[in-house]
Amino acid sequence: MSNEKLSDNERLKQESKLLRGTITEDLQNLITGGFEGDNFQLIRFHGMYQQDDRDIRAERVKQKLEPLHTVMLRVRLPGGIITPKQWLGIDEFASTNTQYESIRVTNRQAVQLHGVLKHDIKPVHKLLNQLGLDSRATAGDVNRNVLCTSNPIESALHQIAYEWAKKISEHLLPKTNAYAEVWLDGEKVSIEKEEETILGNNYLPRKFKTTVVIPPQNDVDVHANDLSFVAIGEGDRLLGFNVLVGGGLAMTHGDKTTYPRMASEFGFISTEHTLAVAEAVVSTQRDWGNRSNRRNAKTKYTLDRVGVEAFKQEVERRAGVQFSPVHPYEFTARGDRIGWTEGVDGKHHLTLFIPSGRVIDTPEKPRKLGMAKIAQIHQGDFRLSPNQNVIIAGVPSDQKEVIDQIAREYGLIDDTVSLQRKSSMACVSFPTCPLAMAEAERALPEISAQIDSMMAQHQMAEHPFIFRITGCPNGCGRAMLAEVGLVGRAINRYDFYIGGNVMGTRIPRLHQSNMPIDEILALLDGYIGQWSKEGEPGENFGDFAIRVGIVNPVNNSSVDFYDLVTEA
Repeated sequence: MSNEKLSDNERLKQESKLLRGTITEDLQNLITGGFEGDNFQLIRFHGMYQQDDRDIRAERVKQKLEPLHTVMLRVRLPGGIITPKQWLGIDEFASTNTQYESIRVTNRQAVQLHGVLKHDIKPVHKLLNQLGLDSRATAGDVNRNVLCTSNPIESALHQIAYEWAKKISEHLLPKTNAYAEVWLDGEKVSIEKEEETILGNNYLPRKFKTTVVIPPQNDVDVHANDLSFVAIGEGDRLLGFNVLVGGGLAMTHGDKTTYPRMASEFGFISTEHTLAVAEAVVSTQRDWGNRSNRRNAKTKYTLDRVGVEAFKQEVERRAGVQFSPVHPYEFTARGDRIGWTEGVDGKHHLTLFIPSGRVIDTPEKPRKLGMAKIAQIHQGDFRLSPNQNVIIAGVPSDQKEVIDQIAREYGLIDDTVSLQRKSSMACVSFPTCPLAMAEAERALPEISAQIDSMMAQHQMAEHPFIFRITGCPNGCGRAMLAEVGLVGRAINRYDFYIGGNVMGTRIPRLHQSNMPIDEILALLDGYIGQWSKEGEPGENFGDFAIRVGIVNPVNNSSVDFYDLVTEA
């Protein structure tokens, strides 16, 4: 809808031969470990990002070597459900064919393999195919992995909602045969016979994120997503969904035309209209989104540019559906219940706390080996949570004791982990993310330890707050829905945000910019002390910070996100 010159990504997609590019030819070139030209971007549509180890980049330059190019591969898992057999297959590949020998559970309920060398890329795709998995559309300008509230089956409603997450994921996948041709030696298909009926042959203007949400749990962070279906049930029966559109957290330092945004409520639909509405929202964003400026290409900016009502009416027209008024719903929490819970079917579910989602063996805690041991005997499935944790789901009573024993033996259960640490999250950042400006995953343990000490000193250890840290402002760690969020600026320097809430329905306010981490923690210590003395009974930290004026609330981020910044 813009007359401005299209971004180069639009040329790239148009000339890609429906995502084929020259990736097949590039794979034959082993002189370089990386991908050249457009292929560097095109592999993202196949679920991969080219990266290198930034810890050793300078040393390799000194040795006149190119960076140690690898790819990060993200496996598509709608709703975050994976079988023990699939886990074991991924585990074996991670152990023998990656540079870091780890599996990372993401906060979008996928698993990532970091450090896959070029000659191992095709074999890993073939392995995934053998396991009934793939990495299609887990990156690039498409609908990404579809999230679903990760609660184990405590009611039939959860299973029904998960089935919808799968259906939406399959319905919105690219139709091109490129993935099968390039990675699985699939039969070549004439491009003239292919048509991307939903995504369009130029695909979407920007990435698109979809979730299925089951109140009162908001573990998927509904306001971080372009499209969310909030399940409305009556007992075990799914009546339909409230539809929310236009959430998103990414922004760019120094560019005030970018900002996080809360999703807008469009209304209620019955279940038979779910796929039609999903398709209509995606196609409207496809046709109306900004293809000139990628910084303003997400759905949230389209809504603010054309107006929520105009976008909603277009969705209704395309879907042939009228939205009904929103059905009442409420979020009360979004953290995982670490430990054992019992479902209505009598089976048990063990939620394991996985620090930053990194499943790796260390001498003290060989968690990756422990997960493999459990997978070898587990009769149910694994569920990955949007908080980077793993649920061993569907454990019969006679297996509960042995699984608990294995989990404790291999460090997967640690009763000393604080409530505050369990409420914290970090993105990957250094050394593999090319966008990282500051540490996140590697910095979180030390920062968490300092916050734990503060909380204990002020007698607040039993009252954790949502804390998140990201290495850059792109939003992967969802710091813009935390009660306290740090966003990387440079090594050991962060923007300091306060004032989100426990439910994930308020964006925090920038309090201090580009501040050294030690100074941030000193400020935070003072605020926690103030909270311990002046907080009202049961008052959460983010709400306290707003009430006493540490920061002003963000009411409408497209208008006031950059206003009313308070100084310490």
